[in-house]
Amino acid sequence: MRILFIGDIVGAAGRRMVLERLPCLLEEEHIDFTVANGENVTNGFGISRRHFDELTDCGVDCFTMGNHTWDNKDIFNFIDAEPRLLRPANLPEQLPGRGWRCFDTAAGEIYVVNLLGRVFMNPCDCPFAALDRVLKEIGPGRRVLVDFHAEATSEKMALGWYADGRAGALVGTHTHIQTNDARILPRGLAYITDAGMTGPRDSVLGVEKEIIVQRFLLGYSEHFRTAGGDLQFNGVLVDLDSGGKAREIRSLNVWQPAL
Repeated sequence: MRILFIGDIVGAAGRRMVLERLPCLLEEEHIDFTVANGENVTNGFGISRRHFDELTDCGVDCFTMGNHTWDNKDIFNFIDAEPRLLRPANLPEQLPGRGWRCFDTAAGEIYVVNLLGRVFMNPCDCPFAALDRVLKEIGPGRRVLVDFHAEATSEKMALGWYADGRAGALVGTHTHIQTNDARILPRGLAYITDAGMTGPRDSVLGVEKEIIVQRFLLGYSEHFRTAGGDLQFNGVLVDLDSGGKAREIRSLNVWQPAL
């Protein structure tokens, strides 16, 4: 099974890149299933129903989320009824939505799990314990992809080693900078610390660079605004065999100049 994971989609620029690039990628790379992190889709904060529908119609099969899951309140109107939208599994159980599920594809089943990190992040339950619970319920020998939305590279790498041999892929998200460490761990887990960002290239993590520079210089800033200018499409391609082990992981970094 060939899986495309799209790094954090940020604002209108990120949506544009997906709408323009994804249909060709699906055909050229023979993609069986597409996952995207969608916590910044709508103006950088959360995801609306309109933007969810726009991107799923374009070819995204599953959206994972993160620390901005609830920022756009429209999500409360559709997350319970929408199986293609996941929120972190280690958030309180009484919250709406699900943290993992199985998807049936023409190439077979794939389980997608969404987890949130705890280091330098808002409080949440232990992602290691949550992964144990989910994998116990899924059972061995399945194709499992984990989106670990976390800040600390050490926490991401540790969870990767913890999941090696029990999941097929662990893709880090949240930091918006694609890392150069895509690899397959010894027991068959495809791993990358961060898949990167799909959105404005000439920015600081998707935000207008002048705003963030001012924040570092003066200690305050205007409200964040999604940047314009050149665009980028970040992500990874992962091949999983029928037993759930990775055969390949390859990073994607596509640049498109502003028109």
